[in-house]
Amino acid sequence: MNILILGSGGREHSLAWATLQNPKCDKLIVAPGNAGIAMIADCADLDIMDGGAVTVFCDENNIDFVIVGPEAPLAAGVADDLRGAGYPVFGPSAAAAALEASKAFTKEICDAAGAPTAAYGHFTDADAARAHVREHGAPIVIKADGLAAGKGVIIAMTDEEALAAVDTMFDGTFGDAGTEVVIEEFMEGEEASFFVLCDGDTVLPIGTAQDHKRVGDGDTGPNTGGMGAYSPAPVLTDEIAERAMAEIIRPCMAEMVRRGTPYQGVLYAGLMIKDGAPRLVEYNVRFGDPECQVLMMRLGAQAFDLMHATAQGRLSEARVNWAEDHAVTVVMAADGYPGDYEKGSVIKGLESLPEDSANMAFHAGTARKDGQFLAAGGRVLNITARGASLAEAQARAYAMVDQIDWPEGFCRRDIGWRAL
Repeated sequence: MNILILGSGGREHSLAWATLQNPKCDKLIVAPGNAGIAMIADCADLDIMDGGAVTVFCDENNIDFVIVGPEAPLAAGVADDLRGAGYPVFGPSAAAAALEASKAFTKEICDAAGAPTAAYGHFTDADAARAHVREHGAPIVIKADGLAAGKGVIIAMTDEEALAAVDTMFDGTFGDAGTEVVIEEFMEGEEASFFVLCDGDTVLPIGTAQDHKRVGDGDTGPNTGGMGAYSPAPVLTDEIAERAMAEIIRPCMAEMVRRGTPYQGVLYAGLMIKDGAPRLVEYNVRFGDPECQVLMMRLGAQAFDLMHATAQGRLSEARVNWAEDHAVTVVMAADGYPGDYEKGSVIKGLESLPEDSANMAFHAGTARKDGQFLAAGGRVLNITARGASLAEAQARAYAMVDQIDWPEGFCRRDIGWRAL
């Protein structure tokens, strides 16, 4: 099969890596890709937000299957355009992608499905939002309603922080994403990520993970797109996972079908767990980043078969074969991230790293010039390893981190600390 993956980050590098393990893959193209992806697959300069351009590219390159990595093209309807042209595609319709593209829509679905989630208010007016904050008080969570690249959530521990967060949302910091705001109660507990596949009918759990959103060790500092992750998540026991399926995910998927917008693709449910009971924090309509990296490391070649079965409506026949293993990914970021950072610094030592089924350096934001790898983003590398235990996987990952010579980069040194 000729396969096209849309995206340019560490998530897409890991999807490409797993896809290439599968013998069904004859040719792989990633658009636009990055310097690390270019080492294992063909990269194409393509506007992945333009469904028409992607469709023409598929026609010209005899593509058999398309995997959409990021959320933005899904929300823009690229999967709809491809399906309309007859291409099998892994990723939901624009209508179903509203589960991530609009926090208020997700709350509406949860209300209709009776799924447990945080109490909330939805605001299009800053004064009304401030009044809600003053009435309910901190701690409280302020969210941009739309897509904000994983950064549109502010957990305010004081009323002053909450009011400032409201101002930040409405002053255009998050662009159109912040023109509407959802304000939620602060949920206590431990957060974990639960991943399922859905083909519009069958829902199949495929794994759990926990990521570290805060920039600093011990979960301190501002939120980021994610500074590392590990899988599986011990807090998500089989019993809690089944409760999440029965109380949250299956009812929400049934509500989507009832509305005429069945969900097809991967659904990432962020769950808050307290006293054995899960509540929904949010849905994402794509693999998390960096959670995808640890899931792909553990799933390997079967990840492609599962995605293809999802696109073809064959999930009822699919099974996930998990090894008794663990995986850890450590994000190496440019100094200053998640604030201002400089691009173009040279990264040395990548060529000497092991690359096999247990050790991979996935590239998230790199470029190549004159034979050297350069930092080209905020989150730059995802150093990922498997092990028989979480401690072994963590040790392998940090052993690779320590071989990288990049003075302008940094990472957290405690990924996996909750479980360990």
